[in-house]
Amino acid sequence: MIAIERKFTEDRLAALYDAFCPPPQRDDFNFYLPLVMSARAVLDVGCGTGMLLRLAREAGHTGRLCGLDPAVGMLNQARRWSDIEWVHGDLSSVGWDREFDLVIMTGHAFQEFVTDDEIRVALTAIRSALIEHGRFAFETRNPLVRAWERWPERYSGEVTDATGAVVRCEYRLETPVVGDIIHSISTFTSPGWDHPEVSHGALRFLDAASLSAFVSGAGMTIEEQFGDWAGQPPSGAGPEIITIARRVEAD
Repeated sequence: MIAIERKFTEDRLAALYDAFCPPPQRDDFNFYLPLVMSARAVLDVGCGTGMLLRLAREAGHTGRLCGLDPAVGMLNQARRWSDIEWVHGDLSSVGWDREFDLVIMTGHAFQEFVTDDEIRVALTAIRSALIEHGRFAFETRNPLVRAWERWPERYSGEVTDATGAVVRCEYRLETPVVGDIIHSISTFTSPGWDHPEVSHGALRFLDAASLSAFVSGAGMTIEEQFGDWAGQPPSGAGPEIITIARRVEAD
């Protein structure tokens, strides 16, 4: 999904997120929606505008749906739907204990955790939020594919907002790229704005072995992994590392 998801923090940009990332183009939603529909209680970490949970409710989900996001602008968009819980914060600021059958992270939000400590804190909080044998489903991009090299062309573009104004995004990478963290700058402009909106981002690309070590270290076991949204096995050429992990109970 779009590499600039977490940059849509202010109301003006948050209102544009679903235009830049329209649901019909989101293969991850097609993958996650059946998982959400089969779970009694679901937590969407980094829910953004809440589109996936809204789709689940519209599809007939009658259980608990909860979205967590640190961006007020995103949640202002999500809160237009009052039949879903919307929580402002992140995994370091919440304390759910065995409340959810399923925790999901979509849009490559997991890659926002750029330090080892951030990953460990997040996974510990996710395990705590899960019921016994509850599942955590998320994805990261396969670093072997080096997708970031194509992002400036892919993620630069324009959309039309609700007023008919054109908003353009110019996306560029900070180079040289060193290690497993990719830094980027997105500049949003529109003829009617008095100044551009500039956002800086960082995404971490973990390899499969490192990812597995973090997951198991947090008290979860990987049940399934896929290399793309069609369900192909992981491979060096697969663009994704899609993971479904299950909470492991201590002996």
